[in-house]
Amino acid sequence: MSSTTFSATLRLMVAIAVALAVTNSCPSLFAAAADRPVTAIKVVEEIAAKVNGEIITRGELDRQRAGIRAAAEKQGIKGQALEDAVAKAAADALRDQIDQLLLVQKGKEMSINVDAEVNRRVADIQRQSGIADPDKFHDWVREQTGESYEDLRLAFKNQLLTQRVIGDLVYRNVTIPKADMEKYYEEHKKEFVRQETVSLREILVATPDANPAKVAAAEKKAKDLVDRARKNEKFSDLARQSSDAETAKEEGMLGTFTKGQLNKLIEDAVFTQKKGYVTDPIRIAAGFEILRVEERTAEGQATFDEVSNEINNRLSEPKVQPKLRETLTNLRANAFLQIKPGYVDSGAAPNKDTAWKDPAQLKPQTTTKEAVANARHWKKFMKVVPYGRTGIKDRDAAAPPEVTPVSNTPVKNADGSPSK
Repeated sequence: MSSTTFSATLRLMVAIAVALAVTNSCPSLFAAAADRPVTAIKVVEEIAAKVNGEIITRGELDRQRAGIRAAAEKQGIKGQALEDAVAKAAADALRDQIDQLLLVQKGKEMSINVDAEVNRRVADIQRQSGIADPDKFHDWVREQTGESYEDLRLAFKNQLLTQRVIGDLVYRNVTIPKADMEKYYEEHKKEFVRQETVSLREILVATPDANPAKVAAAEKKAKDLVDRARKNEKFSDLARQSSDAETAKEEGMLGTFTKGQLNKLIEDAVFTQKKGYVTDPIRIAAGFEILRVEERTAEGQATFDEVSNEINNRLSEPKVQPKLRETLTNLRANAFLQIKPGYVDSGAAPNKDTAWKDPAQLKPQTTTKEAVANARHWKKFMKVVPYGRTGIKDRDAAAPPEVTPVSNTPVKNADGSPSK
């Protein structure tokens, strides 16, 4: 994929994700001190709900609605159909954001770690951008998306956390008989004609600028690394120690690709080779890239065993959605959840009291524009489940405990004289 094409693709991805763009945890909410006059507070955001100490604001919901409209328009929906689609999605906006927060919070509670997969996804974007220098890559992400590099990582992290939680709490409890899966395979064989794929590890020797001496030194280093890899030094170790790419953290693991997903220079170098092959250094915009073929799958009819997981997911889906909603209802039932009057959670748990109680102890009920702007993060639906932010933490100090004062009445002796 060319850099131009990839940039367009990333911009489209972000345009859709912005349908649910919201704020994330911020270090403070700039609340006024208790003795500060109320008139001194400039209110620009209203808190709509609190979920286990994290907040959802009216501005988030407004941006979500605007994003939903933009995404629908990109799909060619117009007129009344557009208004109906926006209204339907917006009616569940608060529900979806509460769903998101509960699932991410649950993932953290379960100590699920998705850092390795986040690193691989970000590394793939960096590789396709052709920018090796970290600072320049971070600037490029902001130019392409309007969001920061940290936002990108957080979006991926929360998406993966959400998927893992749903897998552990929902999919794992849905069982599809093998006979049903085999029947589905036979009836849909044409859908399981696989494409040729290749799994790759990489080492990138970066060339931050076009200085001829530095380029020559980078090329020499890359050639030395190829020689060492071909002499049976572990490619994964070389990648971890010597690669300038983000994938160095994952021992160079780049991922699995079909034809058309890779730069043509790279595609031509790897799709004709067998497992274990190490390429010569390939000159790309970011520097010199070395690739190792980890696995290669030929084109043709996939066997039942190869696609059984995919079939299981397809057949599980009709059962998963109601179970997912049941799981989210249970999470709500056990959550600290308060919703301000005028806002509706369409996924509310039955008999759950979510009234906005004692406003004096729920400060701040508003927050500043700067606090929200500093913490904006992407969010995206996975089916009915969005991903992205993890909310703004409620930083209010806890109310002081009530203390029963000690009586000042002096204690007397039995004869009525004062006790000493």
